[in-house]
Order: sequence, then structure tokens, then C-alpha cells
Amino acid sequence: MLPIPVFDFHAHLPYRGRELWGPWGERFADRFGREKLALWGTKNHAAQRDWWMRFRFPEPENPQPEPAEAARRFAAEVERYGLLGLVFVTGGGNQRLAEAIRPHPRLYGFAHHDPFLPDAPERLLRAVKEFGLVGYKVFAPALTRRLDDPVLDPLWATAEELGVPVLVHFGPLGGAMGVAAGPNINPLVLHDVAKGFPRLNFVVPHFGCGYVRELLHLMWAVDNVHVDTSGNNEWRRYQWPVPTLKDLFQVFLEAFGPDRILFGSDSSHFPRGWVVAYFDEQYRALLELGVDEAALRKIFAGNALRLLGRLDPGAGG
Repeated sequence: MLPIPVFDFHAHLPYRGRELWGPWGERFADRFGREKLALWGTKNHAAQRDWWMRFRFPEPENPQPEPAEAARRFAAEVERYGLLGLVFVTGGGNQRLAEAIRPHPRLYGFAHHDPFLPDAPERLLRAVKEFGLVGYKVFAPALTRRLDDPVLDPLWATAEELGVPVLVHFGPLGGAMGVAAGPNINPLVLHDVAKGFPRLNFVVPHFGCGYVRELLHLMWAVDNVHVDTSGNNEWRRYQWPVPTLKDLFQVFLEAFGPDRILFGSDSSHFPRGWVVAYFDEQYRALLELGVDEAALRKIFAGNALRLLGRLDPGAGG
């Protein structure tokens, strides 16, 4: 069991046939060919293998289990570690994810369809009202149009009316050999949208994934943007000077306090399962900073539960 209540705000349900690159990949393939897109996918996988070896993670099963089985195994991980809950921000489609997690009351899911689909607002409404999903996830670098395009205003208005949080990945996508440029690489593209929908809570994962200064500017300008801590934060190796996890926690805590920081693991495949190693290093960093228990409870559970409208008096926040 863990030393503090934990609600994991950021994980991925594995599924077969995953396409990481989205519209960016389609545009790349149209210009350069699918063989070259596949080549970069192979390079990306090799780079991930190097990171797994650094953490002594086992090689992912190939193929990964079907969604229902993956959800069952993650539910067992939730029991094993005593998690209050776990959110899958992707899972191979809204309905597929919803059906997979339905039997497991401590597993939650986000809608994750393309925001530029003509019926994107209706899809979000259905995902929340009919499927029981509790938020919306966007891979911004995978898109070829800007997120502040007014055509998306009905989508943001729908999310605001539903009262669900929106998690938007900025910065490099997919780790080394992934996508590192595009119209939505910088979180400041969300500036006008966040101001235009002040009751809509946005979350930017991975401490901004290389765009720390820009995320700090965004969070200074708007108080409805939060940060999540998820994953290996490998991007730190490509900054100068290289920030430690303590550095990242300290700057966000000093700027905004503990109320806008949410823990995530970025767990995503088996046999690794829930990545307790990422929890351990984040928890240790916060203890070394001298963060008190009330703040720890907010970061590791209370803030996520508050954004999801599921307050737990035992979690803090």
C-alpha cells in the first residue's frame, strides 16, 4: 500500500492498432509516404525501449491485451496499490474505452476524439452523457490546425457546460523520435481559449513537456489551467540546465501553491502495469522539498477528485 491516498489522473488503456501520430501522421504520409512514417515509428519504439531499460521495465507484451482484459488487469493494480481511482485519458475510442472500464468502479475514462471532427461537440456530449466518461483529452502536436481556431468554440462550450476537465498534451509527442514541432507545440496557444471559457478547467500534463516557461506564463495569465506531473518526464534531458523533479515541483509550488498540481503516472502497457516507480520518485522529491501532508494530499488525490466532482474527505483538497 502507498503512504498517502493516490488518485492517478493520467494513464492510457492499451489497445491494438494504435496510431500515435493522428492527423500529423496522415499529412506526413501523404507527403513522404507511409514507409517513412513507419520508419519513424520504428525509431520511436527503439527509443522507448532504451528508456524502459533505464528503469528496468520489461518489454511490453506484443500484442497488448484487448481493452476489457487490460481494464481488468489495471483494476487489479488499483486494488494492489490501494489507489482511490485511475483515469485513462485514451483507450482506442470513446465507446471502446467506456465499455472496457464499465465493470470497474475505480476506473475512469476521458473522451479522446479529434476536436476538428464536424460533430466533435456532439461526440463529447454523448461520451459524457451516454458512455459515462468524465473528461476530454487532446494530443495537440498531432493536430495540423491551431487549437485557438474559433471553429472549436462550440466544443469548448460543450465541455464547459458539462463541467468536465480538458487535458491537453503540448510539447514533444511520443518521446524521442516523436513529433517535436507544429502549430500547437506551445501551451500558450491555449491562452485565449482558457480566457474565453473561464469556467472550463484545463490540465497540461508532464509539467509542460519542455515548455515550462510557457506553461508558467499561461498559468499566471489564467487560473483555470492546471499542471499534471505524469510520466518519466524524459524531456528534462533535453533542457539546459537540466531541471530535476524537485526543481519542477518547487517552481510550480512557489508560483501557484499545491491546488493546481495533479499527480499522474502515464501508465500504459503490460506487463509493467501501474508505474509505482514514477510515484516513488515524485513522492520522494516532494518530501525532500518539505511539502506538508495537506499539500501532498491535494497533489496526489484531492485536486483530481475536485476537478472530477468526486470529492473524498480522506484525500484532502
